[in-house]
Amino acid sequence: MDVRRDFPILASNDMAFLDSAASSQKPEVVIEAMDTMLRSGYANVHRGAYRLSGEATDAYEAARAKVATFIGASSPREVIFTRGTTTAMNMLAAKWGGDRLVPGDNVVLSVMEHHANLVPWQFLKGVELRFANLTDDYALDVNSLRNRVDERTRIISITGMSNVLGTITPIDQIRAVADTVGATVIVDGAQLVPHLPVNVETLGADFLAFSAHKMLGPTGIGVLWGRMELLDEMDPFEGGGEMIDEVGLFESTWAPVPHKFEAGTPPIVEAIGLGAAVDYLTDLGMDAVRKHDAELTAYALEQLATVSHVTVYGPTDLNIRGGTISFTLGDIHPHDLSTILDENGIAVRAGHHCARPLMDHLGIPATARASFSVYSSSDEIDRLVAGLELAAKLFGIAS
Repeated sequence: MDVRRDFPILASNDMAFLDSAASSQKPEVVIEAMDTMLRSGYANVHRGAYRLSGEATDAYEAARAKVATFIGASSPREVIFTRGTTTAMNMLAAKWGGDRLVPGDNVVLSVMEHHANLVPWQFLKGVELRFANLTDDYALDVNSLRNRVDERTRIISITGMSNVLGTITPIDQIRAVADTVGATVIVDGAQLVPHLPVNVETLGADFLAFSAHKMLGPTGIGVLWGRMELLDEMDPFEGGGEMIDEVGLFESTWAPVPHKFEAGTPPIVEAIGLGAAVDYLTDLGMDAVRKHDAELTAYALEQLATVSHVTVYGPTDLNIRGGTISFTLGDIHPHDLSTILDENGIAVRAGHHCARPLMDHLGIPATARASFSVYSSSDEIDRLVAGLELAAKLFGIAS
């Protein structure tokens, strides 16, 4: 996938950028779309009776429609703009969970969840959290999940793709388990949506959350998709302007979905950027994006296997693995390893990746992580392997 020239920061830096799971780089079309909006199209939306505000409103709502089409939503109204996946998950935990669950109910998660799909559920008092395990090959253990579910299970909330292991979870099987007890299925799609074709009508989720900045768009905006009947039922998460219908001194009524969930001035320019990112990915084709990720992941796993003392964490089955590879090199701490790699122009992540319970489950304090996007290349993987071999020599662990 020869698109690297579309990304200004990569054209101007001789680096191997392998940290796209944390945040992706931005193509010129996204930068230009936001710049144009700021320079010649900006006004607050939904409120002004003047032309510029009307045009800004149209552009903002057009971005919502693009997202809806991109994920196969039946209506743009099912697309709620949030500050990101974390905000969306907190909204669901507080309003879909906190307003409905009672002491003794339970929520089923997995041991590989990002903190954004763990900590918000910990806020629910008296609600039991249960955790599905992984198989020996780092896949979600569906039998373990099934054994955690009972008649008091109200919600199953699972990552669509692990930001540490790259594990792609079988949402269809999770849906089947949830249906045995009438549980709601929530999918943290922060890593899933940027890398695989997603159609919410067939995915098997009731709610899906994801972030723009991991899919070539800007920071500060994300999406919560939900089935319309559930969004109609759920109460607002924040109060203020825009989300109201009628306001009195002592009580108010809410605007219809999606606006009842978008209090205050929304991320207008960021929505335009997200819309441009969606256009860019659509032009590439998400099947092609997935194919590119799979080919790079296969090549990276093959090359990493040639480096002595490298341990890779994640599935060996490439059908259930995305373009994220966590690894360790001997007893070198991942922070030290990432520093050496950085000195050689290779950017990887190091740490617990906001998944500390998973690190405890794996019995390690941290990993280094290389992660790919549409602009990633096999040359960058070659540089990573050379950097690891250099680090091994520096620490005296070379074969």
